[in-house]
Amino acid sequence: MDKFHPVDMSVWQGRQDPEDGELALRWHDKVQPWPQAGHAAPGVALVGFACDEGVRRNKGRVGAAGAPLAVRKLLANSAWHLGRPVYDSGDVNCEDGDLDAAHGRLAERVASLLDEGHFPLVLGGGHEVAFGSWSGLNRHLAGRGRVGIINFDAHFDLRMKLEQASSGTPFFQIAEQCAAQVSPFTYACLGVAETANTRALFARAEALGVWHVLDEAMTPAELPALLSGLDAFIARCDHLYLTIDLDVLPAAVMPGVSAPAARGVELAVIEPLIAHIRASGKLRLADLAEYNPSLDQDNRSARVAARLVHQLTK
Repeated sequence: MDKFHPVDMSVWQGRQDPEDGELALRWHDKVQPWPQAGHAAPGVALVGFACDEGVRRNKGRVGAAGAPLAVRKLLANSAWHLGRPVYDSGDVNCEDGDLDAAHGRLAERVASLLDEGHFPLVLGGGHEVAFGSWSGLNRHLAGRGRVGIINFDAHFDLRMKLEQASSGTPFFQIAEQCAAQVSPFTYACLGVAETANTRALFARAEALGVWHVLDEAMTPAELPALLSGLDAFIARCDHLYLTIDLDVLPAAVMPGVSAPAARGVELAVIEPLIAHIRASGKLRLADLAEYNPSLDQDNRSARVAARLVHQLTK
């Protein structure tokens, strides 16, 4: 059974303001289905990873599999300000619990989109999405240059993969893959909550050379220092993969996640960092993870996720 489901384009509908003509367009007016035969002008390509198998294995609260559809619905009515095409390439699902196979399908889709010159933006799903996203970029690059991973996250997600992968293991899996192919593991985790990571995880991060910043150090007053640190990290890399675990945001802003943040990092800090990463010209791939519509309140979290999609693509 093919687990890559073509998107239902009926999701892309919303308000019309014909009196204002072309200046009143919204995402639902502009998003096109991705032509699987190729030959589309390079643009942004949305990919859904409708999976929370990794969250279940990590003993979290499931429901993130519904995120790609929920985010699309909020995006549909968002005002259009982009200057390039946007395509929807459907969802990768994990309905049978086979996370390894789902990772393989996501990697194949991401690599295909990159090969065609698109910027893939993956809508997770649990943070297990990161291993599939990175694997697609790794397949596309085939060893051409150093990849830097920037993760906005309250958690390192460096748990050791023992019997099964989970939403807590993706960056340990990536580190293992990098070691196997003799390539550097270049990882930054920004927004780490000390209370949400054991000393074992901090020790593993140090052993792997991870640059990390605690949530309490990510404030508007610290933005100059954060941007300077980001510049130093980016300078070491040829390509960037940005992954945003939405539980990095304060619980009042992002209630719809499995593990809401006790403190979190404000959008006023996250957004300038995203803009800085985008402006580097090295960003090849991004994803959002851990939004759980079943835990949302009045679509507050979905609205924030849609705003971040806008920030990543403009």
